[in-house]
This record gives sequence, structure tokens and C-alpha cells, in this order.
Amino acid sequence: MGASLTKAAQWTSSGTGKLEFTPMNESLLKEILCFVEQFSSQHPQEAEHVFEAPLQWSTTLVASDFKTDYDISDLDVQSHEKDSEGLPLLKLSPPTVYVRSFSQLAKLVHLADDKKLEEVRACLEENRDPVVKILGPCFAIMLDGEGPHTDVLHLVGKDQVKDSEVKVKLFHLLQNMDKQLLSKLLEKISEQVRLDPTAVKNDMELLKRFCSEGEKRVLKSVRYTSDYEFANGCRAPLWRQVHGEICHLVIETCDTEDLYITCSTTGVFVNGGIKQERAESGYERTSDMYKDLVTLLKSQSPYFAENINKQDFAVEELPSTQRIQHVESVDKKEQGQPQRSYEQQEKNVHDKARQQQTLYKTGREKFYVPCPRWKNLGLTFPSCEAEEKKSSKSSAGAMPKKKLGLGAKSKIKAEFSVSSIPGRLSSQKIKTPAGAMPVELSSESSLESEEEEEQSERRVESDTDLPPEYWQIQKLVKYLKAGDQTATVLTLCAMMDFDLMQETCQLAIRDVGGLEVLINLLDTDEVKCKIGSLKILRKISHNVQIRQTIVDIGGLQNIVRILDSPVAELKALAAETIANVAKFRRARRTVRHYGGIKKLVKLLDFSWNLDTLTPNQKKDVEVARCGVLALWSCSKSAKNKKAIHKAGGIPLLGRLLKSRDENMLIPVVGTLQECSSKESYRIAIQTEGMINDLVKNLNSDNDELQMHCASAIFKCAEDKQTRDLVRKYNGLQPLVSLLGKVNNKQLLAAATGAIWKCSISTENVAKFQKHKALETLVGLLTNQPEEVLVNVVGALGEFAQIPASQAVINKCGGIKTLVKLLVGTNEALLVNVTKAVGACATDKNNMSIIDQLDGVRLVWSLLKNPNPDVQSSAAWALCPCIENAKTDDRLRRHLAEAISQCCMWGSNRASFGEAGAVAPLVRYLKSKDSAVHQSTAMALYQLSKDPQNCITMHSKGVVKPLIQMMGSDDEMLQEAAAGCVRNIRLLAQANRNARLFY
Repeated sequence: MGASLTKAAQWTSSGTGKLEFTPMNESLLKEILCFVEQFSSQHPQEAEHVFEAPLQWSTTLVASDFKTDYDISDLDVQSHEKDSEGLPLLKLSPPTVYVRSFSQLAKLVHLADDKKLEEVRACLEENRDPVVKILGPCFAIMLDGEGPHTDVLHLVGKDQVKDSEVKVKLFHLLQNMDKQLLSKLLEKISEQVRLDPTAVKNDMELLKRFCSEGEKRVLKSVRYTSDYEFANGCRAPLWRQVHGEICHLVIETCDTEDLYITCSTTGVFVNGGIKQERAESGYERTSDMYKDLVTLLKSQSPYFAENINKQDFAVEELPSTQRIQHVESVDKKEQGQPQRSYEQQEKNVHDKARQQQTLYKTGREKFYVPCPRWKNLGLTFPSCEAEEKKSSKSSAGAMPKKKLGLGAKSKIKAEFSVSSIPGRLSSQKIKTPAGAMPVELSSESSLESEEEEEQSERRVESDTDLPPEYWQIQKLVKYLKAGDQTATVLTLCAMMDFDLMQETCQLAIRDVGGLEVLINLLDTDEVKCKIGSLKILRKISHNVQIRQTIVDIGGLQNIVRILDSPVAELKALAAETIANVAKFRRARRTVRHYGGIKKLVKLLDFSWNLDTLTPNQKKDVEVARCGVLALWSCSKSAKNKKAIHKAGGIPLLGRLLKSRDENMLIPVVGTLQECSSKESYRIAIQTEGMINDLVKNLNSDNDELQMHCASAIFKCAEDKQTRDLVRKYNGLQPLVSLLGKVNNKQLLAAATGAIWKCSISTENVAKFQKHKALETLVGLLTNQPEEVLVNVVGALGEFAQIPASQAVINKCGGIKTLVKLLVGTNEALLVNVTKAVGACATDKNNMSIIDQLDGVRLVWSLLKNPNPDVQSSAAWALCPCIENAKTDDRLRRHLAEAISQCCMWGSNRASFGEAGAVAPLVRYLKSKDSAVHQSTAMALYQLSKDPQNCITMHSKGVVKPLIQMMGSDDEMLQEAAAGCVRNIRLLAQANRNARLFY
């Protein structure tokens, strides 16, 4: 629940903070569930320990699920067990549950029955750092320590631990559980290992020999960042081992700055600068992935690369990882010859690669295909039967059981010298003419998602045999490398007969070097070969690892170049492939860098009438549709949005928006709503007349299209002109009707967001009320995800600006629900809730309910929130509370203190005056409570620093009571009263002098 949750768990990167549905996460959740269920019986004393702060989350449980040991009142539930202050250790206020001990936590998951894992997932998602709440921040920091031993009593002083012996025991229990979780997760990913600690140690021993003094010295020093070695041979911290990392090195070369290197199961790379084991940063990859340390050093240090060639090391002296990749790739004809040096064998590999590239284009080598498909067509090939016998012999004898994670074995590697080990890209790739992508200095927008960037391979296979499709596809790739043009086309057709959407088939192509072959085919002059290659790439690029590999080998720029082709089918296939690949930042940047944005926008430009199209014109429309798909993927980049605008994409998108084809409309609207975050796009969407088309498509039967249209309106309705246009084109009623689709949360979030922004205009609120929007919105305040709640409450805050709406919110029970939301943690939701509560508080009946529900105190407590937006919204909400609050002096005192403190920042003094808070404060001076007098006088003193407030105070007769209070025995009251009177008199004197002057 420490490092295992925050560092080993796999979280989504869209900003929602959700755990991904992966096997590793499921295993993690089950282990934590088991720990919680057994905790009370195994550790009864620690189970009763009261947490520092409650764990709270949105639960699926309701009051009826709780039996004995609980007090049930309507929808709310409280446990009989209470802390020393009489507060319950479990409290349910639907949909939120608050739990303050492991004992109650165990009881709750027991009550959840078949929804146990769902509850654990929700708890961890909404309490990202649970140890902080359980033990406090001091213990949580220690729990994250990566050393083999952690002595709490040594790290924490006696004054901090005090007599909390139970707390210390609980700390050790959580620490042990955390390590066990990490160890089990490491076992789960053990099947993915390609490099291992032994191979890395061998590499290190070899490199240390290069550090000797004299002529053979090519390195200064080689060392690990950590001296501690775990039982598995790794030196990386446990939470980094979960990500496949073995150890971290610092290598001092003779001609460069120190290199900080990570050795992982998938290869080695330069990191961001990890200098010690406990470092919390620097783990990011800053270079290409290399197959071993020697290859990395040759790429980073010219001196090393030059002098290593002078060293004559026999092959048997090389580490095992290098022998696998180089010795086994020697041709059969050379097996009887003496073993060659490292450099000679590497040169042999590249000579073969260049020869293969030439053969793709010349077609001079004999072509072989597998028998089953082609025998039926009456075609025979000499080696076909031999290949099948060889394959069956292997499967029966030498290769009985192979795992998907292991990829092609030595026999296949000997035949395919340009293939790479599965899961790792060889640093020596078949280069396309485009070469490697130059580095772009400026980074993408920080708002852009990094959902796939540099993901490690997550394939975890059981001991099941590889399916026959895996070997059949690998054999086809072999033929693809060796065939002439006609044979290549036939082989591509054979590959397309397989289900290329299956991961097994996709990775079979990658594991044997098929991606490089398919990319190289795009450089040929044969249109059929290009079409076949793109059809395969289009399908397999749905796989995360495949599309990252395409970018790594420089394939994306080849695909971008095809956008200039005169062949419509080629352009469409290329654009659709780009749409699949450009799902992460590096790919989107590559598309822009090689001119892909302009080319994609150009695909949208055609002059045909969409309603009357000839067959050839339909091809152009299909090209445009694929172009929009690619632009949609690329538009997640801020720089790409600018590039689309600059290339003239907005009017072209506006023209396509008039299409009746949903397959065209969805990517068009998707692109527009993605770009609508930019003000320049919102203005262009207005001027191009697209609001009318967006409103029309709200009436579509397609939920996805409706969602994107509503989302575009949501973003564009920041501007008043857009809000007016939505009303003008009768778009308010369709938005209200979308509120009925409560099962589609994405659509519901978009619709409520659009209603929220449109309701900023009071004219729209009047229209919404005719369609009963307010009652429906109040009904959505419960059992909804936070992204929906933020929008719903935002809309209620705007509706509540009209007095008639305040009564409706109260009548529908909305006041109680809004007050409950004041205890949440979502800052955007808190801003909107305080605004809505403050608006409702202007009605005295509503204020009475808010007061009864302790709402004023909750709003006041938000003034301590670290977010300034929450503070500001809470301060505004307090203003009507001041005016309409009852003969309670304690409340008056706290409200006056809050205003006094808030006046210290920015223009809050003037804002309080504009909100009408000054006059009610003057009336507070009539109280008989001296504490109210003091806090009120201090608030009035701060407010009097604004001239307009002084005028208001004077008109309400504040001077006389303040003069009386200047004679009080309370020095603070004296000073505050005198200061306020002084400011009023100075303003009066200034006005008098001004009149005399003029």
C-alpha cells in the first residue's frame, strides 16, 4: 500500500486517477483484499487502531446492506464503535463511506460480498496515499524507504512516537506486506525477462577490463549506483524491479560526461541521471533502447567506439546475451569455420541486412511459400514440403513447447539475420531512407496525455503452448524477405488471411523483424506491395507496442510520405495507419515534423457535392474521412492544433461537418471538440457557422456523435456568442433530453457540461426551466462520477442565480445533497459546490436548511483549503450566509473572523462590498457578545480600507457604536474600532478638500 500502490500499480494517464484493468493490478487488489480480510483475526490489537484521517470513497453499499453493530437512519449509517471523542469509526452518507480502522474496513469488505474487489479498487483510487491517512505523513515517508531494513525508532524521535507502540507495530505490518506485494508482482512478470542479472554482471566484468591503465584503457570507471544486491541478483529498488529494471550504473568515459545507465529486462538505456538508490527522479529514458552495454557505449562515446575495435576478444569471452544474438545468427555454411571476433560477426549481420534490402526491390532471389494455401491453387514450390517437414519435426522434437514471451529461438534467428529479439529493438536496425527522426527541442503541451509513451511490454503468458498461427506468420515473414514482387504480393495476401487483430499474430510479425520488412516495402515502386503492406500495418498498429516500434524504427515518416501519392487507396490507408499510430506524443510530433499535418489537411480539400457522388468521387471522400481520423489523433497536441489551423483545416472541417455520414461526422466533430480548448478555434467555429451543425447532430441516434457534439458545445460555450447561438438554433432542448442517458457516463458528462456553460446566460436558464432541466439536474447529484458531478453542480450554481430556481432546488431535496458534497476532496467540485450553496443561501428558507445541516461551518472550513480558487469561492459563499444567518453569536464571530482574514488577499475587500457583506456586518455590532464585537470590528477595519465600503458603513451608522467601543478595555477591539473610524474620517476629509479645491 506504499510503493506497491504508488509506484508498481498501473494507473491511467488521462487524468482521472483510475487503476487500469490489467492482470498485475488485479493481482495487487486481491493481495490487498486478502490482507484486509485476515487482519482483524491475526492482529486484533492493531485492527482497533484509529486512523489519523478516515479513508473515504464512493461505495456501492447502501444502508440496507448493514446489519447489527450499526445505527441506521434513513440513508445514513454509523457504527456503534466510536473513537475517544465519540465519533463513529464507520459512517455512510451515500454515496460516500468513511472508515477509520482496519476492523471496520474488514467488516465493510465482508458486507460487500461479491463486490469486494470493486470496493477495494474504489478505496485505493480515491485514497492514492492511504498510508498517510492510516499512520500520518511521517510514517508514510519511512514506508517508502527502499533499504532492506527500516528502523522506525531510529528514524522517529521518542517525542513523536511517544507511547504509540501499536502504531509502530502497524507500521511494520504494512511495511512487510508492502515488500511481499512487490515480491509477488515480480514473480508475475518473471516470464517477461529477456536480460537477466547474470548477463548484466558478465557485461560489467567485461567493461571493468576496459578500465585498466595503459593502451587497452577505453573507459575510466564503471560502477553500480547501489552496493546492495537482492536475492534475485538485482540492485534496483523493488519498486523499479516491478518495471523490469535490474540495476543502475554510472560509467565514466574518456570523452563524454558521465553516463547514467539503466539495465532492464528489455535492454539498456541512458536514464535521466539516477545517482543513488533512493533517488525519486531520473528514471525516465533519455536515449534509444540498446541490446547490451557495449552497443550503448559505442553509440554514446566515439572514443570507446574507435578503440573497442582495436581490442581482439574471442566470442567465447563475450557475455551470454551477446553470444545469443551474434553467434547464433551465423550462416550454416560458416558453422564449421573458426569463431569470429565480435566486430566481424556484427559486420556479417549488417551485410546480410543490406543484402536483404536490395532483394526487396530487385526480386532476384527465389521465392518459397507454405504449401497449404497454394497447393489448392495448383501452385507447387520445390522447398515447400521440406519446410513443412522441418516445421513438424521441430514441433515434435526439438521445439516441443515454446512460450509467446520467448519469441523466435536460435534456429529461426539463424535463418533471419535481421530479426530482433522479441520485446527488444535491436540498435542495429534496417534503416529506411528517411533515417532517424531529428530531436525537436521544444516539448509538446503539458496538457497532452502520455497514455502510451514508452510503455514497457506488459505481456504475461502462462505455460500455454504457442498457437500455430504464431509460427505460420513467422514463416510467412521469412518468405516475405526473400521473394520477388509477385511472390511478395501473394505472401502479403496470405498474411491478411490471419486475424491480425489478435495480439499473437501482431507480435509474431514484430518478433521476427516483420515490421522492418513491411516498412521497407513502402519504399518500393510496386503499388500492390505498398497497399498490402499498409493494410497489414493498419490493423496491427492498434497494438500499443507495435505502434511504438513503428516510430522507433523510423517507419512513421515513410507512411507520411505516402500521403503525397496519386493513388487514392494508398493515401487512405496511410492516413488511417497514422490515425492508429499517433496515439502518443512522440508519434504526433513525428507527424508534424515531417510535414504530415499539412498533407493530412490537404486530403480534406475536394470540390464534390457530398449528396451526389460518382464512384471515383467517393474514393476522394473516403480519403478525406481517413485524413480526419489522423487529424483527430494528432489534435491532442497543442502544437498540432496550431498547425491544423495554420494549414487551413478549420473551413475544410466545417464543410465536412455538413455530411450526413456518421462515419465522417464522428471524427470531424471529435477533432473540433479536441481543438475547441483553444480560443482561436472557438472563434473560428462561430464564424464558420458550425454551431448550427453541431446542434443539429445533437439529435442523432448515435451516442458517440452526440457526445462529441455536446463536448464541443461545452468548450465553445465559454463565449457568450456561442451560448446565444445554441439558443437561437434550438439546441437547449436536445441537451436536456440527453440527460436521460444516465448509463452512458461520457455522454452524460458532455451534456451536463454543455448545459452548465450555456446556463451562464440567464436567457438560457429561462429556456431550460421550460424543459424541466433543473429537476433532472438535481436528480443527478447522487451516484454519479465526479466528472458528471462537477458539471451538474456548476449548472445548479448558475440556475440558482435566479430566485425561482432556488425554491425548486430546495423542493427537490438538492440543498441537503449539495451540503454533503462540501466534505469532498475534488477541488473543481468544491469550487462549484460552494458557489451553488452560496447562491441558494440568498433565500432565507434555504439558509435555514443550510444552517441546520452545519453547512456554514463546512463552507467556513474551506477557507483553509490550499487551493486559492476554493478559498475564493468559499469566501463568496459566506457573504449571503452573513446576511441571512439567525441570533447565533458563535456563528457571527467566526464569519466576521473569516472575512477579516480573507480581506488580506487581492481585491477581496472590494469584492465583499460588491457582494453586500458590509451592511449586515454593521448590524453585528448590536450583539451583546464582546467576542462578536472584536471580530466584527476587525473585519470592518479591513473592509474600511476600500473607499466604497467606508461610504456604506457610514450610511449604516457605524461610527457611533465604534466610538463607544474605542473606550473598551479590550485593546484589540479599541485598535480595530479606532482604525475603522480613522479610515472613514480620512475619506470624508479627502472629499471635503476635493470640493473646496474645485
